Amino acid sequence: MTVEHILFEPSDWVPNNPRLPVLVYHQACAEEVDVAGEFERLFSQAGWQGLWRNGIFDYHHYHSGAHEVLGIAGGRARLLIGGPTGREISVNAGDCLVLPAGTGHKRIDASRDFLVVGAYPPGQEADIQTGAPTEDQLDTIASLPLPQNDPVEGAEGALRRFWQPRN
Repeated sequence: MTVEHILFEPSDWVPNNPRLPVLVYHQACAEEVDVAGEFERLFSQAGWQGLWRNGIFDYHHYHSGAHEVLGIAGGRARLLIGGPTGREISVNAGDCLVLPAGTGHKRIDASRDFLVVGAYPPGQEADIQTGAPTEDQLDTIASLPLPQNDPVEGAEGALRRFWQPRN
């Protein structure tokens, strides 16, 4: 598994996150296993909550109240991460993304069998934002606590290396 980290500047009305990069885990889960079940097990073991199975909306949105993990459990897709001027990322079953609060994301296209398992850190709730953030929302995005554990690798995973607490 390799982990890519990408920091996004604000994009049009999408705030993105000013200090935390998006993490892309390439081949986080072997395709030979029950990928959805494995992502659910990993996320739960790391303490991430609110598990769900579905897809990714086909419109730009972000969450001001939660960081989010997206495990690609089936199929393939092209995503636009970071808002209208963000970056296109292709994902396949077994890949995983961790999006810090404020990060814009949308599905450009996907295979019929595209399936995502998602979750959030304890105490955080995803709100779906489709417009420019208020000052209060920007404050929330900037002040959300960092998760205790990387949702894929646990206590000593990539999230701990790339997401640093404020100084």
